[in-house]
Parts: sequence; C-alpha cells; structure tokens
Amino acid sequence: MTEQRQGAERDAVERAWGELVGTARRTVADGLVVGTSGNVSVRVGDTVLVTPSGVPYDRLRPRDALGVDLAGRRVIGDLTPTSELPMHLAIYRATDARAVVHTHAVHATAVSTLVAELPAVHYMTGVLGGPVRVAPYALYGTQELAENMLHALRDRTGCLLQNHGTVTYGDSLPQAYDRTAQLEWMSRLWLTASSVPGHTPTLLSPERLREAQDKLRGYGQKPSP
Repeated sequence: MTEQRQGAERDAVERAWGELVGTARRTVADGLVVGTSGNVSVRVGDTVLVTPSGVPYDRLRPRDALGVDLAGRRVIGDLTPTSELPMHLAIYRATDARAVVHTHAVHATAVSTLVAELPAVHYMTGVLGGPVRVAPYALYGTQELAENMLHALRDRTGCLLQNHGTVTYGDSLPQAYDRTAQLEWMSRLWLTASSVPGHTPTLLSPERLREAQDKLRGYGQKPSP
C-alpha cells in the first residue's frame, strides 16, 4: 500500500470517527439514551468503527478511535468495543449498510413491550420499509439477540428490540440517525393516539404505504444539472 493511500485511509477513518462521536453525543442530547447506553457504528471499507463499552460519549476524543474487522477482531485502538458489537456486525454482514444506530428511546421501547409490530400510523413508516417489527427478547450482547434482530429487519431498515430499544441502519450516519428519530416519533404518535378511550387509530393500508414509499424516494433537493 502506498504512503498516499495510507494517508487517505487515515483521513477517512478520522473523519468517520468524528462523525460517529457527534452522532453518539446527539443520541444523549436528544434523549434517546441515558448515560452510556445505546451505541453507534459506521463502516469505512472493511473496518467498522464503533463506540466503546462504558465510556461516556462526551469523553471520546480522536485518539480513542476504535475499529474492528467484519469478524470482530480489533484493528484500530485499545478500548473494548460495545457489548452490542454482534448486532452491528450482523447487519454489516447481511446488508449494504454503512452505518448503524442503536438506542433505548423511551416511546419506542414502550411500544416493544406492547405489540409484535408498530402499526402503520403514519406514511413515514415507508422510510423503514413497512410496519416495524419487534424482535423477540434476548439477553443484550448475545448472538441470539443479533439473530432475532436480523429476522425482524427482513426487508426493513429498522426494528424494535423487545424490552430493549431500537436499531436502524442506513447509507450514512445522518440517514441511520434520522430513521431512529422517525421511529421514536412514530412510536410516540401511536402511543398517544391509542391511549384515547373509545377510539382506535386509523392505519394506512399496504397500498397507501407503497404509494408513500415511491414518493419518498424522490424527496428532497435534486442535484444541480
């Protein structure tokens, strides 16, 4: 490997680590996690940068960069990876994800204790591929949890973990984080609507969701010609 290429890879890792730390801190600031709960990862080539276990996000610095390969072997840094590393690696092995966000968001976690699937109460359900499934409970940090999660993620970009929290992934950290925020918001919406006595929330049909998904693909600003 040339010195120039090595320098480019170091720069890419440094930028990605900075973005990862910023995203992890945002999960705390936005109330999606408490303390050191939850975790964030981003893939750079064949290296997965991931938050360490038990270290407050506001203490993370560039020198704390932590990376593993797709087999979970540490290739960057000295800190111990998050205990949820099996979940992150399972997603990277099974999908084309470039970033993963896991939180303990209150409303989404509450929903995970009540139903097997978050009903389609809003068209933004289409962003996650359809009604969000709940992965059956398994002890955190285990391969069983990772396998349950992958099953719930089939044809989806996010799921709930029963009595635990949320997992979303995307092409980038901003996209993965936005999907987490949308999932928490939709969970809060459903809990609010379903709590009104004598009323049942209306739900969107599969046809309406597909219609929304098609339109959402073209959402946002278009590149200049």
